[in-house]
Amino acid sequence: MRYLFGMYVFDTDRRELHRGADVVSVAPQVFDLIDYLIRNRERVVSKNDLIKAIWNGRSVSDAALTTRLNAARTAIGDTGAEQRLIKTLPRKGFRFIVPVREEGRRSAALPDDRVEPEILTLALPDKPSISVLPFQNMSGDPEQEYFADGMVEEIITALSRFKWLFVIARNSSFTFKGGAVDIMEVGRRLGVRYVLEGAVRRAAGKVRITAQLIDAVTGAHIWADRFERDLTDVFALQDEVTVAVVSAIEPKLRQTEIAMAARRQPENLTAYEFFLRAIQQFCLSTREGVAETVRLAHHALALDPRFGRAAALAGIGHMQNVLFGHAIDPQFERTEAVRLARMAVSLDDGDPDILAMAAQVSAFMVGDSQREIEMADRAVALNPNSFHAWHCRGNVYRIAGLPEEAVRSYERAVRMSPVDPQLHFTFYGMSMAFIELGRFEEAIVAGKKALRKTPSFPPTDRCLVSAFAHLGRHAEAREAVARVLEIDPAFTISKYIARGGQSNVTLYIEGLRKAGLPE
Repeated sequence: MRYLFGMYVFDTDRRELHRGADVVSVAPQVFDLIDYLIRNRERVVSKNDLIKAIWNGRSVSDAALTTRLNAARTAIGDTGAEQRLIKTLPRKGFRFIVPVREEGRRSAALPDDRVEPEILTLALPDKPSISVLPFQNMSGDPEQEYFADGMVEEIITALSRFKWLFVIARNSSFTFKGGAVDIMEVGRRLGVRYVLEGAVRRAAGKVRITAQLIDAVTGAHIWADRFERDLTDVFALQDEVTVAVVSAIEPKLRQTEIAMAARRQPENLTAYEFFLRAIQQFCLSTREGVAETVRLAHHALALDPRFGRAAALAGIGHMQNVLFGHAIDPQFERTEAVRLARMAVSLDDGDPDILAMAAQVSAFMVGDSQREIEMADRAVALNPNSFHAWHCRGNVYRIAGLPEEAVRSYERAVRMSPVDPQLHFTFYGMSMAFIELGRFEEAIVAGKKALRKTPSFPPTDRCLVSAFAHLGRHAEAREAVARVLEIDPAFTISKYIARGGQSNVTLYIEGLRKAGLPE
């Protein structure tokens, strides 16, 4: 049997490891260890499993086992701190985590020193990966060729700003320009899970762009759409279509990854998959969902202590325990939220989502508005296409007492991800900002949008209570008050203010009092 992964061929019959055309020297015991891990790659292999299989159950020190594992990693090029091939799961064991293809022996007619081209298949990285192929020019006009290529380059650049996404560079993607393309072969050759392809057609002063996102491993279509625009300013058109495409596929990619993580057996989850499950729970916006978000994010951190986004998400969870009144020990939760947010930034201060989440935590829990605004502004400068960066910036500006700028940020967030599962948070924030601007009708519209997204989210009902009361719509205000107290019977205005981040919500609090919510 031969196992193919990345640039390597692991030949169990000849007991050889090939990297391309080269044979890698591997000690017999190390070869057996790799063999065992590959053959058992669908599960976590414990230390006792390895000792029983490789050392026939003899007593082996931890140092000896670590030495062999390090030698195995060196042999297959897995020497980075991120452990792309052999993953160590603390207190559980080890797992071979990259895709592997199995083949029988090569034909005897092939020379011994020949390695088939297909073994140059690249392994998938340990985060979502995508290649944007050159869009086909369907009009036959050479000018449209330049436009199409330029647009693809803009899309690649925009996607590259998402630090959680591995994006193939333009030069590699464009090697497939002009020929018939097998998407699954592209995925294998470039080592990506997803491929975006499209076409451009010009007619009657308009340009029509079609695009589709494909899972290069299974060949399944994930998303497709068509964009039609007037062909006026070429560069403005490129920007507009780029934003439209990126805002559609970024949340779709994230949702697809979350769905795959949800299907995994818990004992086989990586730190990234625990993080994805935490995001799924976060979107529920319930007491149980917040608790599970914190638990899963901390689990991701235990597996990978340098996982900045997991630290930031855990900080957001602790913050929500305080703000939503879930905390048994509010001071502990507050301290943990700030500690984790600061730790996340120290791990990666160039990740726009980390900066944005940390700024939001600090805004609610600390209140240093100048510093928090600087962080939020830097986040959107690093990635102007990030829903999370714009959403958090809206919260930061709203808490700082700048509701007009907050509304602009929320509106930009909605544009970036119009079907995002976290959109109820954005509409709730928008409703709060509109109340402070005295635009109560608009606050009600935004609040109702949030309720349609997530009906059982108490903060939204409180916005409606305040806005209805300010407009003198007393019957609707009473109905909203009843919903608030049904979900949170212990709610009082004084407890709400004590949770923090409420120094600039004067009209909001005034509306709660007008409606008769308990002090």
